[in-house]
Amino acid sequence: MATHQAAIILLVINLGLLWLMMAAPLGRRTIRVSRTVRKRPEDLWNITRPAGALTDWHPSVIAVEPVAGHPDRVEFAYRQPDRNGKPTKRTMIVDRASMNANGSFACDLRVVSDSTLDQSFWAGYRESRQIEPSEKGALVTFEQTDSYRGLAFYLLRLFSIRRELQALDDHVEGRVHTGRTHIEHPLWQTLLVIASTLLLWPFFGLNPAGLMISTFLTLVIVLHELGHMVAYRAFGHPSVRMVFIPFLGGIAIGGRPYNSLFEVATCALMGAGVSALLVPIIVAGHQSALGFPHPEAAEAPILIFLVILGAFNLLNLLPTYRFDGGQVLRQIFVSQKMLALGSFGITGVILWTCWRIGLPSMVLVSGLAIFTLLSLIRTRSIKPRHELIPMSGPERLMTGFGLYSAISIHAYAVIYACDRLFG
Repeated sequence: MATHQAAIILLVINLGLLWLMMAAPLGRRTIRVSRTVRKRPEDLWNITRPAGALTDWHPSVIAVEPVAGHPDRVEFAYRQPDRNGKPTKRTMIVDRASMNANGSFACDLRVVSDSTLDQSFWAGYRESRQIEPSEKGALVTFEQTDSYRGLAFYLLRLFSIRRELQALDDHVEGRVHTGRTHIEHPLWQTLLVIASTLLLWPFFGLNPAGLMISTFLTLVIVLHELGHMVAYRAFGHPSVRMVFIPFLGGIAIGGRPYNSLFEVATCALMGAGVSALLVPIIVAGHQSALGFPHPEAAEAPILIFLVILGAFNLLNLLPTYRFDGGQVLRQIFVSQKMLALGSFGITGVILWTCWRIGLPSMVLVSGLAIFTLLSLIRTRSIKPRHELIPMSGPERLMTGFGLYSAISIHAYAVIYACDRLFG
């Protein structure tokens, strides 16, 4: 497969997956998960009902309190911290609770208050819990209904419900629940990293050189996400983790919601920022090695890694809605005019870099078309309950310099390596 054909196919796959995971209009969906638990229905109802003993087994709930003056409302406190590091609190109203003669129990709930998210986020959300007698004990069914845009959030809810039911079963059987989903386990993540490398291999040729390129690309992705994780830790997130997804790369997840616009911008920028620290080290090492006798072929791997490092981070700094560059620019500039000027500036630098290394005009036009498609992808907006702390003038200036420094350093990396590989 020719290099340009492989690149086009890989980009199409990435665009399709990105749209499917983040923007596909799934509409209103009900997620329903059932599990048979070896315990009497009435006993299960006492520990799964809204005011029951949820804190004994639920992986997320740490406290349950009735709301004074509202007998149909219950306030839940969750392990997930809010922007100030305190437990997230959510008030739910019980719309319906029933206990039937056949020994089944059910209730319907909806969210009326959240300490972290604006109420608009929960406008279409409904939840129900059902317990029915079965031969082996009781059939427990948890349901959640909401409107979804993008498959990612739908899958997140599905895994969350399955984790709850697994925790309930572990509690009944006397097992210790780990509190972690299978996909977040280090072993699964290692397997996904290896799988991603092998899946990328055919796009670069099923030979040692192709395996080297796919391995370098995977390593660059991991380094990029580690940069985000470093920023999360610096801002005091109690826990951070990375989930690796083949073809889409990795996703660094912080331990709490953002507290300020400066935090949003810095955490987005540090993916490319930490990688930028490697560029002068690699260039200096390469230039130092030139003074010693060595075969010319020995230079190629380090230069190829430098190209991949620079190109990947430049793509992530494109000023599109979901990319790091777009995230940073939206925090720096308040007005649409300045946001547009900043976007054109970044796009111009990246296009000039592509022209400087000799990419054909057709490739540049195709790149602009892909950039336009990426700009059209919109995801569901998650509005916080309280406005984030705005950026000060010095913070805007520092973040802006950091953004254009990261772009310049990675552009230099691409130009430096390409001049020596193809010059």
